[in-house]
Amino acid sequence: MVEIKTVKTAKDIKEFINFPLRLYRDCPFFVPPLYGDEKKLLRAGACGDMAESVFYLAVREGKTVGRIQGLIQKQYNQNHNKRQVRFTRFDSIDDSAVSNALFAAVEKWGAERGMNELCGPLGYCDLDREGLLVEGFEEDATFEEQYNYAYYGALVEKAGLQKDVDWLEFELRRPEKKNEMLARAANRTLEINKLHVASTKMSKRKYIEKYRDSFFDCLDECYRHLYGTVPIDKETQEELIRQFMLILHKEYLILICDEREQVVGFGLCFPSIGKAVKKSGGRLTLPALCRLLKAVRSPKVIDLGLVAVRPKYQLSGVNAVILNTLLEAMLSGRLQACETNLNLETNTAVLSQWRHFSARQHKRRRSYMKKIGE
Repeated sequence: MVEIKTVKTAKDIKEFINFPLRLYRDCPFFVPPLYGDEKKLLRAGACGDMAESVFYLAVREGKTVGRIQGLIQKQYNQNHNKRQVRFTRFDSIDDSAVSNALFAAVEKWGAERGMNELCGPLGYCDLDREGLLVEGFEEDATFEEQYNYAYYGALVEKAGLQKDVDWLEFELRRPEKKNEMLARAANRTLEINKLHVASTKMSKRKYIEKYRDSFFDCLDECYRHLYGTVPIDKETQEELIRQFMLILHKEYLILICDEREQVVGFGLCFPSIGKAVKKSGGRLTLPALCRLLKAVRSPKVIDLGLVAVRPKYQLSGVNAVILNTLLEAMLSGRLQACETNLNLETNTAVLSQWRHFSARQHKRRRSYMKKIGE
């Protein structure tokens, strides 16, 4: 018999975080989140006033066999006139009795709060891990996204959820030489629109402080209509900066600015740190911290987190500037490849950009949906 237990105590929190570390102990492709960030999230239980959440453990004969988080993203529901409860942080052994019990608990919790849809995996905002891996199980996960075993999809579908949307992921290999046509188009775009690539000749902290407000404003303007996204409030901005400050490398945060130094487009890349945090289970031990700092200083692979161009400039060629800057960065150093992370399968404008690289579509993720409370 499967018992569903609400996470309440410090012991429960520890078990919720440790369960996937045990489940994926022998999996070479799994990359854990930072242990301290997960612990802080569970202690808080929500993300400011914008969400309400609950955490469950599935227990059988005294042993943890699954976990899940349910959350109500209030801001998204208000903005889109929805009554959705999201699920995330879902992990389970290969047993539908376990997964069905976990999903039933989240459904009941959501229905009691007036929700009529269950969807996910989706987090608090677009910078959280999202999507269930349905292709690419023998590919290394990036730090920004969640790995799962191949049997997860069947478990989710047995719980009555169906595909809502898919995201595609690409590996962009280092090109052999500079793309002269792209470079000319990029330079012409900058000249005609009186734009420039932000200078990185300052400390990382000053760079972030100078452009942060304009960056988040650009992000919200560009992503507000995309699947599952919400504007990011000041409190969450501060938390995201804190979380990513250590791994941000200003050379790979490509900002395109106008004459007033306002960000009109960006490519947000992170040095790949997956291998650096695997061995420690996401804990920043001294050896793990040394590996991480080495990966940040001299990466061979970078992860492309987000790309955005304000609507006013989307047909002006700013994308060419971002792509050309990324290509030049790959050619000028030790970089061998770039992982794109998630691209909506319907976003043909973004998908078409990767033709400038030697691109390999190697992963697919899925968000599921189910009507509840009827």
